[in-house]
Amino acid sequence: MTALSEVAPPRPAAVPPRVRVRQSWNRRLHWIATHAIGLALGIVFTLPMLFVLLTAVMKSDQAMSASLWPTEWHFENFVQVFERAPLLEYFANSMIYSGLATVGALLSAIPAAYALSRLRWRGQNLFFMLTVAAMMLPPQVTVVPLYDLWVRLGLTGTLVPLVAPYFFFDAFSIFLLRQFFLTIPKDYLEAAKIDGCNEFQAMVRVLLPMAKPGIAATAMFCFLFTWNDYFGPLLYTGENQEHWPLSLAIASFRGMHHVEWNLTMAATALIMAPVIVLFVLAQRTFVKGITFTGVKG
Repeated sequence: MTALSEVAPPRPAAVPPRVRVRQSWNRRLHWIATHAIGLALGIVFTLPMLFVLLTAVMKSDQAMSASLWPTEWHFENFVQVFERAPLLEYFANSMIYSGLATVGALLSAIPAAYALSRLRWRGQNLFFMLTVAAMMLPPQVTVVPLYDLWVRLGLTGTLVPLVAPYFFFDAFSIFLLRQFFLTIPKDYLEAAKIDGCNEFQAMVRVLLPMAKPGIAATAMFCFLFTWNDYFGPLLYTGENQEHWPLSLAIASFRGMHHVEWNLTMAATALIMAPVIVLFVLAQRTFVKGITFTGVKG
């Protein structure tokens, strides 16, 4: 018998350098065309932050000029901000306000969202409609009776009127968590109940671990809203500077240093930094929670 010799496959022809360059440019142009809208939106949202950072390191006389690029870099402006105002105290007040409000919103919204999404009881649809209606209700409508209540209790000038309502009812958090809970299959909860879990145990041991993205998205929404809130602190803590959060302090800082826009922008950049870092760290979980919210399983 004659052994058949193995025939080596032909080598692919070498691609000329000009063709490789052309293919590389085509891939880049295709990527730019595919992401054109995203790139445009990214530039639109990035330019204001870039303007704030560049103005923060300018001289005082250049900050009000038409020049957009610093002629001299003054990073000591970030140090002068702390010398002009007690920003650390205001930062602590903002953390207390946003942190406690976020915890309170989750503690009150999780059981309510579970009851609206997984339980069947009389008046359920009516309560859900009232929750949606509360989302559409402007806060200025209820501000007069609430302010009168906190005045009678003697709690104005503190952070209590800002934090306490989140421990009882937050319509947006309830709605967002309810929509995410609906994406979780009922089979997991039914299996837990067959194994002997009651409703509370099924919610804590089964539902909550699977709903981490939705809980993270709700917590971030609540934290960002309270961190940027200006109307509430102005109404309840305006008379007591010791309890001012950063949102109210930066407005006062701008009033005291209206000429020194470089210091105002430096303070603004310091206030923006925590929320930007928070979003970067929790970006994947936040996006996942928003993506699956509203998709009924």
